[in-house]
Amino acid sequence: MLQDIKIINEKETRGGFGEGILEAGRRNPNVVALTADLAGSLKLNAFIKEFPDRFVQCGIAEANMIGVAAGLTIGGKIPYTTTFANFSTSRVYDQIRQSVAYSGKNVKICASHAGLTLGEDGATHQVLEDIGMMKMLPGMTVIVPCDFNQTKAATIAIADYEGPVYLRFGRPKWPNFTAEDQKFEIGKAQLLAEGNDISIFACGHMVWLAVEAARALAEKGISAEVINIHTIKPLDEAAVVASIKKTGCIVTAEEHQINGGLGDSIANVAARECPVPHEYVAVMDTFGESGTPMQLLNKYGLTTAHIIEAAEKAFSRKKG
Repeated sequence: MLQDIKIINEKETRGGFGEGILEAGRRNPNVVALTADLAGSLKLNAFIKEFPDRFVQCGIAEANMIGVAAGLTIGGKIPYTTTFANFSTSRVYDQIRQSVAYSGKNVKICASHAGLTLGEDGATHQVLEDIGMMKMLPGMTVIVPCDFNQTKAATIAIADYEGPVYLRFGRPKWPNFTAEDQKFEIGKAQLLAEGNDISIFACGHMVWLAVEAARALAEKGISAEVINIHTIKPLDEAAVVASIKKTGCIVTAEEHQINGGLGDSIANVAARECPVPHEYVAVMDTFGESGTPMQLLNKYGLTTAHIIEAAEKAFSRKKG
């Protein structure tokens, strides 16, 4: 399976969101786009051109945008709120908790420029806690697609899903390798490569790096199973348990703090169902800084090489 995974091109996941919301709008007249003065960054221009009466420019007032979105759901609309991930969560957490999650409003919180790969904008904009913040809200679905095609598919799929959703994606161009015509299944993990020696669970930008790591590990005689956990919540626990019972050790890889993210979700399942050695590839309880995406991923330990190192360590621990 690894040999069949190939880069189609390199495209921004936020571009997948832009194409996805346009298609969602064409399929469903209740889809409405809102933004906090970032229409260009969120690739909304095509949607605005085709559906000018279904676009709300809220200005730099993110808390008000969440309130407006919650209100729109009462009239049957499906609002997609758009801004950077930091402003989509940290700045408006009270409004999301009270106006969206607590009352189960059908709001789609779409968050671009997540993680370290926001790059040069620096630590104040590089939110690394958002997955944890959002998955702890009762009833909130949390989705982190891995590339342009999957982000587009997820953006379309959430329009048909009833309930609040947090959709997280990124800024830079990144390998686009999943199928253009894929059907996105919320809550269903995607098996990318079968293996027997170790399970690598990844989300977002880290999925492609996990594929690269699995190829390098195969050359060293280690068979890695690679699973794309594009839906952090609800987590596909059956797929997680089946994989770790087969391989007996885990690596989790995410562009997020070590606390509260994908790794914690996998560890929770493993602790209850099948405790095994587990190594984390994540940001180690620190803020980021200004730099290019690749400089930051390297400095903070989120590269293919770091996944390989973690896998070898987990595999060694398993063997005793």
